[in-house]
Amino acid sequence: MPPDTLPGVVIGVDIGTTSTKTMAYDTDGRLLASHSAAYPLDDPHPGYAEQDPEVILAAVVESIRTVVSELTVPVSGLAFCSAMHSLIGLDAAGKPLTPSVTWADSRATRQAERLRAVPSGLALHRRTGTPMHPMSPLPKLLWFAEQEPRLFERVAHWVGIKDWVLLRLCEALVTDHSIASATGLMNIHTLEWDTEALTIAGITEEQLPQLVATTAVLPGLTPQAATALGLPPRTPVVVGAGDGPLANLGLGAVHPGMVACSIGTSGAMRVMVERPGVDPLGGVFCYALTEDRWAVGGAINNGGIVLKWAGAALAPELGEHPEEDLVALAARAPVGSGGLIMLPYLHSERAPHWSALPRGAYVGLTHGHRREHLVRAAMEGVCQQLALVLTSVRAAGNEVREIRAGGGFARSGLWRQMLADVLGMPVSFPGGREGSSFGAALLGMQALGLIPSIDVAADLVRIEEVIRPDPAAAATYAALLPLFAELYDALVPTFTSMRRLEPGLPAEPATPAGPPM
Repeated sequence: MPPDTLPGVVIGVDIGTTSTKTMAYDTDGRLLASHSAAYPLDDPHPGYAEQDPEVILAAVVESIRTVVSELTVPVSGLAFCSAMHSLIGLDAAGKPLTPSVTWADSRATRQAERLRAVPSGLALHRRTGTPMHPMSPLPKLLWFAEQEPRLFERVAHWVGIKDWVLLRLCEALVTDHSIASATGLMNIHTLEWDTEALTIAGITEEQLPQLVATTAVLPGLTPQAATALGLPPRTPVVVGAGDGPLANLGLGAVHPGMVACSIGTSGAMRVMVERPGVDPLGGVFCYALTEDRWAVGGAINNGGIVLKWAGAALAPELGEHPEEDLVALAARAPVGSGGLIMLPYLHSERAPHWSALPRGAYVGLTHGHRREHLVRAAMEGVCQQLALVLTSVRAAGNEVREIRAGGGFARSGLWRQMLADVLGMPVSFPGGREGSSFGAALLGMQALGLIPSIDVAADLVRIEEVIRPDPAAAATYAALLPLFAELYDALVPTFTSMRRLEPGLPAEPATPAGPPM
């Protein structure tokens, strides 16, 4: 193919929770090069989940530079994506004064519960699209104001991780409507910073980045960044969006009625709508993709990480990566795990209750249950929690015609069938793409005029397999789901008491006073 007829190539950069995935696609949706660079998620204190912004920036640069070095065609532009809800405090020179406090950080639980308890909390949720939960930057800002007041006063700007990376690469202090819609600080109906939310947080509009569309194009890279990435300085940079809405785009779930389900470390259910809105009970979030596409749904904290826990706690002899063996073990247990139910709230929970109080629990345990029942119940619990989110999506007035699923769990045949059985609907599995990075690349192509619209995603995404629910299994799960849902409400008083008790519990085993008798 002559060089002047080559399709445009856009690099999608997905700044995730534990790694940055960078992938180059052409306008036909072909993957041309990819690279992933990992980094740790630090927990220096109970409830903390934070990262070093400089480490993440280094991973972003490494990942992009590697992809650029593997390409034999020109790059039309970069487009960015990141995990939502992160918060970093910067000084006036743009230097981080805090770590990047991630969505998984629960230090602001008390602040979030306080906001949820007052009538204005639900009004804020409906106005900003973001639930009152410690994942959100709004309660995190309250935590900093109350617990680190001197630091809070020193902060010149509060940003998210993608905002900071773009500041370093392009010297532009901006945030897109998608990331902003997950802060609890932006009015999703006016696309402006919400005055009441800023007053509650104790910050001013001048301390936040400039709001821009997700398709906004920055003029280029700084000379230093261009050299580090191996790209021309004038390479266009598309600001991009949050990983949740872009995962819908990457799965081709761009039309109303098409739900995207993902299970990686965590999980989520999202449906695209054309106008922003939250249900009256506040069971879902509403995050922007573009000005006429919004993702309504809910995220769960506990996805594939529950299976990882099961390996460490129930089958440590299986080694560091026991997932395949664990799934094989779970397959030996019957549908419904012999009446054993697991609430998989190992890392608290988000949708649809949006409370940081819950803890994990096995209910219905008998002498007849074995390891295979416990492992299967854990997997079923993840799928049942997603079913509750889907119920909330419907309760918000959204039609659900099709479900597309992706994420690491999709490699397992048992997970695939279990999800279809629990949801009681066919589930389509697209093949071979990282949803968010592909979504970022597609959004970048639209912004740069390389494709007419992100609607082409529905045609570019190839469905690899459609799993239909087994009628008998679906009937079993349908009978169990109300019990699963009831357990949360029944255990809320216990969760509350445990939260009060936890600080006084010993953190280490007791040291024997002397030799055993």
